[in-house]
Amino acid sequence: MTQSAIYPSLEGRTAFVTGGGSGIGAELVSALTRQKANVHFVDIDVAASEALVARLQNESSDHRVAFTHCDIRDVDRLQQTIRDVEAEHGAIRVLVNNAANDDRHDWQSVTADYWDERMAINLRPQFFAIQAAAPGMAEAGGGSIINFGSISWKVALGGMPGYTTAKAAIHGLTRGMARDLGESNIRVNTIIPGAIITERQLDKWITPEDEARIQANQCLKQRLLPEHVAPTVLFLAADDSAGCTAHEYFIDAGWC
Repeated sequence: MTQSAIYPSLEGRTAFVTGGGSGIGAELVSALTRQKANVHFVDIDVAASEALVARLQNESSDHRVAFTHCDIRDVDRLQQTIRDVEAEHGAIRVLVNNAANDDRHDWQSVTADYWDERMAINLRPQFFAIQAAAPGMAEAGGGSIINFGSISWKVALGGMPGYTTAKAAIHGLTRGMARDLGESNIRVNTIIPGAIITERQLDKWITPEDEARIQANQCLKQRLLPEHVAPTVLFLAADDSAGCTAHEYFIDAGWC
């Protein structure tokens, strides 16, 4: 899939992406970098993240992209990383809360600790990244916060109640923060990916039979890839979406 739109407002703008080392996150980092944004991302996979940085820098010497190892469950570390990026590169004008973990789990075996850990990965970091980045974003005149939800709870998927609960809560977070931050010209929106086929999904969950069932539910009979998600994120990150906030944007081929 070829990137066609260029957003001049993203050039030189500092963007921060969580979970940027692989899958959808890596495509978002790549797409923002190609817009000539100053992109910093965090991830726990050092090898994949360093390989991504090397590939993008080899692609063009003009690309400004950097990686910091960070487990987003460590809120103090996450917020300090955001402050460090701001100190070096100026206010973060684009925050993409992408990182998540959709490991399956049987509701009967979930413990309180496991439940809390699901929230600590899939919900809590999104709020605390916003808390750290929004003051600088406001001082800089505004910006865009893009939270990632999931189609899983929209279509009532089972087998991962901790994940679907966290993802359902994200749109409430988006709506509330859009109201709180709107006076500072900060837009907050939710991306709802459908069945995006990544290496992780193919390795762990999705069989050919599963993919056939997914496409049977989609209006568009095609395999959705991370490249299908990035254009909507770029639009929401750029000033072209200046009137868009507090809403959900689906990339699901018409499943939901």
